[in-house]
Amino acid sequence: MSRITEIIKEAGAFFLATTDGDQPKVRPLGLVLEADDKILFGIGDFKDVYKQLCANPKAEIVALGNNGHWLRYTGTVVFETDPKYAEMALESAPHLRGIYNEETGNKMMMFHLENAKACEIAVMGEGEDILGK
Repeated sequence: MSRITEIIKEAGAFFLATTDGDQPKVRPLGLVLEADDKILFGIGDFKDVYKQLCANPKAEIVALGNNGHWLRYTGTVVFETDPKYAEMALESAPHLRGIYNEETGNKMMMFHLENAKACEIAVMGEGEDILGK
């Protein structure tokens, strides 16, 4: 597991920042997984956050680790087209099957960040690049 995923999972809830026109929007998320050398996140196709990311795919994820360090993970959202990722997400969080299923028509939209930068930052400290770019 990558250090990025480790910090996010340790945090439990983490935050995704998008824009809606010229207004910043931040919301908590809880779904993260790694597959095929990607860190994947999931959102609903019926939610405003999905529309915001389609209009402007630049996003930032922030998580606070238990050690007081925090993560800033920034990049451009790329939605996955292979349905296996949504299925993996629903296997990891089966309680979401009540929301995302054929009956509701809601789809889990999985994405990863490209051209990403990740920085682990100690409280009152300097940030450390954890992607090595």
